Amino acid sequence: MKIKGLKISTALALMFPMGFASGLPLALSGGTLQAWLTVAGVDIRTIGLFSIVGIPYTLKFVWSPVMDRFNIPVMGRRRGWILLCQIMLVLITGFMAWLNPSSQAAALGTAAVLLAFFSASQDIVIDAYRTDSLKEKERGLGVGLTVTGYRIAMLVSGALALILADHIGWHTTYLVMAGVMAGAALFTLAAPEPAVPGGPPRDMQEAVILPLKDLFSKKAVLSFLLLIILYKIGDAFAGTLTTAFLIRGAGFSPTAVGTINKGLGLAATIAGAMAGGALMTRMGLYGSLMLFGILQAVSNLAFMILALTGKNYAMMTTAVGLENICGGMGTAAFVAFLMALCNHRFSATQYAILSALAAIGRVFVGPPSGLLVSMVGWPAFFFFTFLAAMPGLFLLHHLRRPIEALDRNQERESIHPA
Repeated sequence: MKIKGLKISTALALMFPMGFASGLPLALSGGTLQAWLTVAGVDIRTIGLFSIVGIPYTLKFVWSPVMDRFNIPVMGRRRGWILLCQIMLVLITGFMAWLNPSSQAAALGTAAVLLAFFSASQDIVIDAYRTDSLKEKERGLGVGLTVTGYRIAMLVSGALALILADHIGWHTTYLVMAGVMAGAALFTLAAPEPAVPGGPPRDMQEAVILPLKDLFSKKAVLSFLLLIILYKIGDAFAGTLTTAFLIRGAGFSPTAVGTINKGLGLAATIAGAMAGGALMTRMGLYGSLMLFGILQAVSNLAFMILALTGKNYAMMTTAVGLENICGGMGTAAFVAFLMALCNHRFSATQYAILSALAAIGRVFVGPPSGLLVSMVGWPAFFFFTFLAAMPGLFLLHHLRRPIEALDRNQERESIHPA
């Protein structure tokens, strides 16, 4: 099958179900579990403690070298680990279904931590599988399919699970989610194992040291790492307080915000990621990063206009749609950039490190965002988020030649693997 000259390989087609498998467990140890605890009457202090179960997602780079170094027998280096993680996710989700939050909160919390651990581990290997399997021209579309699957899975384990729980109960709902995860695992059995030149590291010392050595041997690597932090920082600034702005700043009801910001936002993000992935096949890595980065920055100004005009549903819909479409396009190019920086021998470790670095901006912009709004107001805040994107774009322009060289090298490797 081809799309405008791009042949759809088996690996590319599998990006959607793999993205789905990656996104499904997140809510089951997060928002959906919190809802179950709340309905069951668990003390609010205990519910608050459950927020720490997501820690494995932020620390996954710590054990990623193990997944680069060792193979699972029979299934192969990448598929073996993916299937093992998925089997554990099915078993743990099924086990959680039989627990009582009121009387077995400690056991449920332990199971939730294990669920998050194997979910984060699955993410490590799926990211590595995508990096190893997709050719340079497939990456943008592959990211778009991954994002689409991931977002739909979050709806299934989030909104749909809450609806199901009202009708069939929480225990049955978690059993259903375990069944859905088992169905997603079937696609892993059909997936081809990527052919990775060079083989895995020979020991754990190599698995830890060589990925870093290889990464820092790249030309302009420090500038690349700074770009990873800065590229989506304007988006991160705006995203931290968008919901609070729409409710408190613009005066929309929570129902309207949930319907438009969450519903339309989800559809727009998927559309943006898919459109960005398709455009990348023609524009290349640098051109896509620059165009989508500019669009990301400009889209924040729509919220500034909304802050100036006040409560206006048409403007709200426009702002939410633009921000999510442009953000989805930027994500497609950004993830493709991270993939281009990875060596296939160490893709699990390197991608985990780079994605952790990318999260730094999202983590640290939250506290100053609230302070900034209180000092300058909403219109000036959103204008600041536009300005915050400029350093990343200027650095990107400075890195044009290294990024184009990186793109060419990746294309040669995909055609003539070592």
